Formats: sequence, C-alpha cells, structure tokens
Amino acid sequence: MTINIHCHPASTASRAVMLFAAESGIACNLETIDIFSGQHMGASYAAVNPNRLIPLLEHGGFRLTESSAILRYLADTAASPSYPGGLHERARVNERLDWFNTQLNRDLVYGFVYPQIFPQHKRESDAAQQATLAWHASRARQWLDVLDGHFLGESNAYVCGQSITLADYLGAPMVAIGEAARLDYAPYPNIRRWLATMKQLPNWAPVFAAIDGYAASLASHRFQPL
Repeated sequence: MTINIHCHPASTASRAVMLFAAESGIACNLETIDIFSGQHMGASYAAVNPNRLIPLLEHGGFRLTESSAILRYLADTAASPSYPGGLHERARVNERLDWFNTQLNRDLVYGFVYPQIFPQHKRESDAAQQATLAWHASRARQWLDVLDGHFLGESNAYVCGQSITLADYLGAPMVAIGEAARLDYAPYPNIRRWLATMKQLPNWAPVFAAIDGYAASLASHRFQPL
C-alpha cells in the first residue's frame, strides 16, 4: 500500500517530511501541490484536507495532517531509530518537536522570515510590516538562544543529544529558511555547527534545491537583520 504525500519543495514543513523520508529510505509517492497557484485552496484539495495546508499524508484510507505527526507516523512505519521507543527518550523528542512548532516556527519562520521573503506573507502597510518584524525578532532571538545554548550547547551533536532524531529533521529546515533572508547565525556557533552537520545528509541538497534557487533569486533584496 503506497504512502502518498502531498507537498511542495517551497514549503518548510514539506521539506522536513521529504528529507526524513528520503534519508530513511521510505518509499513514498510525492505529489506536488502548487501552493503558488493556490491549488491548496481549491475545493478538490480542501475535500481531503480542510486545513488547506501541506503536507498531507494518505496511506490507504488513512489521512494525516501536520508535519510533526506525519514524521512520527513515517518513523513508526519504518521502525526508525530517529524516533526512539524508550519512555524518556521518546518524550524528549516529542518535547523538542512541539518546541520547534510552537516557539521557533511561529516567531522565526512565520513572524520574521516569511513576511520578508514571500509576498503573500507581507503585511499590508509598511508600519504593520515593521511592527511585525520587530515583535517577532526579539522572540526569535530568545528561541535561538535556547536552541544554541541549552538544546545543543557545546557537547550535543543534535538537539536531543548525540543521535539524530525527528526533532532535527523538523527543526533544521526551520532554521535553514532564515538563510533565504540572509540571517546571520554567527552569534549562535552551536546552531551553525548543527546546521552544517544536517546539510551533510545525502538528501539535503536535492530536497532543498528548489528553495535554494528561490533564495538565490532574492539576492538583490534588502532584509532586516535579526
């Protein structure tokens, strides 16, 4: 029974799922949903995902939304060590998955980066845009401090310790999208080290090719520093 994943390589959440599936050797049929033309807002897609968001997993008659839930599902189907079975180990991964989604993603990605790189996320007035960026920048710095100094520190190779987990697959694309807005991660050496490690994964480059190309097209843009 084929696992179908509706996704788009420009979607940060999609890239997390695409990267994990590729690295884990999980056979999936990737169906591109053209978010730039608004395909995800159409009635046919809304019929299978009323959230009108990607990614979406379909496995037989089972449907699942939310990237972190999809990552957990794929990991369980493949018995992946990146989602350990021990009570404390799994709880730690779940904690970090939730943290990325509810803290870093909200402020760094949706609040600071997306309004600068995607026209559809830009606020209607310059005043609203600047207020949005200022508010989320201060909070994003707070979360980056936590990631750099507490989760990673000088000793951890990955966000849950010495082994790669689902939290790394979800979190690394969120941090990496900042590079499209030319964010300077120099104040966060442990994040830079971790991100460099993640970029060495065999499937990172092909999964990120489209968004890297889009980022290159923004070379002449001026972005607000974090």
